[in-house]
Amino acid sequence: MSARANPTSAYDRAQRAAEHIRSRTQVQPAIAVILGSGLGAFADELIDSTAIAYSEIPGFAKATVEGHAGKLVIGKAGAVPIAAMQGRFHFYEGYPLDDVTFPIRVLKLLGVQTLILTNAAGSLNTEFTPGSLMVISDHINLMGANPLIGPNDDRFGPRFPDLTSTYDPDLQNLVIEEAKAMDVEMRRGVYAALSGPSYETPAEIHMVRTLGADAVGMSTVPEAIVARHMEMRLIGISCITNLAAGVSNRPIDHSQVMEIGKRVRAEFTELLRRVLARLA
Repeated sequence: MSARANPTSAYDRAQRAAEHIRSRTQVQPAIAVILGSGLGAFADELIDSTAIAYSEIPGFAKATVEGHAGKLVIGKAGAVPIAAMQGRFHFYEGYPLDDVTFPIRVLKLLGVQTLILTNAAGSLNTEFTPGSLMVISDHINLMGANPLIGPNDDRFGPRFPDLTSTYDPDLQNLVIEEAKAMDVEMRRGVYAALSGPSYETPAEIHMVRTLGADAVGMSTVPEAIVARHMEMRLIGISCITNLAAGVSNRPIDHSQVMEIGKRVRAEFTELLRRVLARLA
C-alpha cells in the first residue's frame, strides 16, 4: 500500500518504523549510507551487524531492481556505527516520492545526522570515464516532481527548505582528500536526475549537458531534498558506469552498470571506510 493511502501522518509512520528497527539492534547509527546499483557489497562487510529486509519494516516499499538487495543493515564499519541501505526505491518503479524517500525520514528519526548517497550514473563529460568516481557538488532536478509537494509537517522541517548548499562543501573536500590519499582520481560535478526508466535520448543528453550537468541518473535527488528538509548533512558520490547516449555510440544496458559496479567494488569500499572514519 502506498503511504499516500495511509491515513496516519508520515511522521507517525516513520516513528513506528524507527521503533521497529530499534527493537532489532542495539547499534545507534549517526551516519547512514544509501548504496546504489551494484554497490551494495559494502554492507556485507559491516561487523556486529543486523540485516532487516525492507519487507519487515513498517512502511517500507519493495525494491524490485537488480542490484538492489532490499535490506537495511545496521552495524559497524571499524568502530563507526552506521546504517546501510542495500538498494533504494525509485520513482520509475511506480512509487510516489513520499514512499521513495520514506527511509530517509526513518533514518533521521533513528538519530542519523549525516547521509552518504551513492549511485550509478551515466557520464555527460568525456573526462569522466566508466569506473571513475564523482563527488556531487550540486544537482538538477529534472524528474518533474518534488518529494515535498503536499502538506508540510513542521516536525520534519520547514515548508520552504534552503538548498543553497545541499551537498556539504566541507564533506566534499573530505571525500576528495581521502580519494587522493588512495591515489584515486575523484571528480567533482553536477548530477542531474531524470525519472527513467528508459535511458535518455541523445537529444535529452544534449539538453542536460547544456544545463551544466556532468552525470545523469534516476535517483538520489529526491532523497537529497528530503534529507536537507530535515537538516541532515549530505555527501553524494556517483560511480560512473557508462557514457550517456550521444556521448558514446555504444548501446546502454543495466548489465553494464552492474559490471562496472563490481569492478570498482574494492576501491569504492575502501573509500567509504576512510570517509566514515573521518566522519566519526
